[in-house]
Amino acid sequence: MTKAVFMNVKKEGEIQRVYNAPRMKKILETYEVYPEVLLPTELEKAKDFLAETELIFSTWGMPRISEEDIKTYFPKLKAVMYAAGSVKHFATQMLNCGVKVCSAVSLNAIPVAEYVFAQITLANKGLWGLLNRPVDERGAYSDNFPCNYGATVGLIGMGNIGRMVAKKLQALEIEVLVYDPYFDKSLEKEYRVTKVENLKEIFERADVISNHLPDIPELFGILTKEYFSLMKPYATFINTGRGREVVEEDLIAALTEVPTRTAVLDVTFPEPTTPDSPFRTMPNVILTPHIAGSKGGEIYRMADQMIEEAERVISGEPLKYEVDAATLARMA
Repeated sequence: MTKAVFMNVKKEGEIQRVYNAPRMKKILETYEVYPEVLLPTELEKAKDFLAETELIFSTWGMPRISEEDIKTYFPKLKAVMYAAGSVKHFATQMLNCGVKVCSAVSLNAIPVAEYVFAQITLANKGLWGLLNRPVDERGAYSDNFPCNYGATVGLIGMGNIGRMVAKKLQALEIEVLVYDPYFDKSLEKEYRVTKVENLKEIFERADVISNHLPDIPELFGILTKEYFSLMKPYATFINTGRGREVVEEDLIAALTEVPTRTAVLDVTFPEPTTPDSPFRTMPNVILTPHIAGSKGGEIYRMADQMIEEAERVISGEPLKYEVDAATLARMA
């Protein structure tokens, strides 16, 4: 029977939450599994079992293992099944050792896209601005917003989430602009979007701007006052990407200068915000606690697909969720 191990930085917590009792039962019936969640400090203790281990199951909290330790303790390892999003913190070492990395990042993208679609439709109705005004003034204030017929939405980044959002926006009669140097212009028709070459155009033209850039060093601090100052008076900026891409003092300045602008921030940097962050008290900022990704029952979708992917690994079938080096370089 194929041997497998659950790995995490904690004995209790994420593994049990994501791989709940029914999922755990299926894995235990299919594989010979190490009897406890393995910590990265316990490799020597488990070395005899690990010498025959072919699969690692994990999720948030997967430790980074050095190439030396992978070669020493996991000589037969075939794949890591990661029931969560980005694998950037541990995948390079695995790939360098010839170990496949399978990630549920595209599955975690589904609830993010749903969250963004909901926020866009509400922002175009002016909901968040209305909530901070007396009830009797809300009707007149709402007349400043385009609603969802003929509005313009700007998507920054067209990876998994950006593309899912674009597909969902096809249900609305709106114009969708996208900025992503890697997005093939030939796909405009399929996604019903218009690719723009200048990020400024997104901020100048869009009623709602949604950030979906990957969390890579060259993009840290890319969103500055140069762009935020171009936002329309009643525009909304949504961030479900990463907080490091935003120069927060510049966003704060733009929202302060034109208080009818709004920001919906599911991510910040640091996260959560510092106790003295203006974001906590600004009436035109909506902070949500990184809830756009998989929560509640949504996490089981990721576990289910990683369980199925593991079966494909062992049977030699084509994989659906494998992350290669090129994909990793562009991953959030």
